Amino acid sequence: MIPISYNVRSLLVRKTTTLATAGGIALVVFVLAAALMLSSGVKKTLVAGGRDDNAIVLRKGSGNELSSSIESNTVSLILAAPGVKKDDTGAPLGSGEVIVVIAQEKLGAKPGQVSNILVRGVAENVLKLRPEARLVAGRSPKPGTDECLIGKGIAGNFRGMSLGEKFELKKNRPVEVVGVFEAGGSSFESEVWVNVETARTSFGREGLVSSVTVRLESPAKLDAFKANVSTDKQLQLEAKRETTYYEEQSQGTALFIAGMGWVVSVFCAFGAMLGAMNTMFAAVAQRKREVGTLRALGFSKFSILSSFVLESTVLAVVGGLIGLGASLLLSFARVSMMNFATWQEVSFSFSPTPRLLIGSLVAGALMGILGGFLPALKAARTSPIEAMRG
Repeated sequence: MIPISYNVRSLLVRKTTTLATAGGIALVVFVLAAALMLSSGVKKTLVAGGRDDNAIVLRKGSGNELSSSIESNTVSLILAAPGVKKDDTGAPLGSGEVIVVIAQEKLGAKPGQVSNILVRGVAENVLKLRPEARLVAGRSPKPGTDECLIGKGIAGNFRGMSLGEKFELKKNRPVEVVGVFEAGGSSFESEVWVNVETARTSFGREGLVSSVTVRLESPAKLDAFKANVSTDKQLQLEAKRETTYYEEQSQGTALFIAGMGWVVSVFCAFGAMLGAMNTMFAAVAQRKREVGTLRALGFSKFSILSSFVLESTVLAVVGGLIGLGASLLLSFARVSMMNFATWQEVSFSFSPTPRLLIGSLVAGALMGILGGFLPALKAARTSPIEAMRG
């Protein structure tokens, strides 16, 4: 086999074309890795809002909480179902919640630009039901008042949504922000939590809730709970594990981001492969005499083919590593975008995983292999006599 040092020396001699080709492949890997990292971040953020020992009850056929409605007098029947955990006072650990979306002016954007914020009407036991949520500033709202909590993902990013400020939940219905909470990076951090009665009276939802969330005695109790909830055909209710529900809610947005990333990457990849191909064709033309010498020294066509493909692959891997390094810097950034399931703006982070990083690097290496194969094949077919004459 031809020594690898021969290929390394060749790449170093052609610095300009080497850097240009590596840069093109780095860009493709960066775009692909960034899209996959953001898609992973979407799933992580939305699914993090669920617990295996929580179940969510919706109107049968409803795709999400926004399109679901359950009569308030049904909530007590759901909370009394077998398998629902009791709190330290003996009360069922669960509550009915009202979900609405409001438009709020965004700070730091063009004047008058608004975005959707999800408002969740919650019961007083919300911090018991969702222990992953904890206050990081301020206090809990007082019962029966128009006070609210906001997630740290939206705090200070919208008009009136900072600690101590007020904003209109609906026209002529102001609420005061008395606390800011975090929830382990989940989508809850992009929500406003108000008292369920405040949400009902503000939006004309008297006598209704959007969903009911309960804590189960154990994750294994879900099947029994589901069977009990769906027994009454008149109620038309269905129960899901909370993690399953949020996984379903994340699919549309995550697939859209990943799909767009793949589309952009494929078009960029064609350009990068053409660049690698042109670089290697130029290398073959410049080193025709060297190739003839190698053939004369007894190196087989396969050895020369392998050598040039290896050279192209090394070039692609170096470019891929540069692209991956740049994409990892995105893990420190957060972006806000629309969740297609709820039409709310949610703050997401880029979430790198070993699997997607390795996959992006492999994609870069494949570009090098495909881009370098034809030039390598041409080099392998070079006649030693013709090469020496040239």
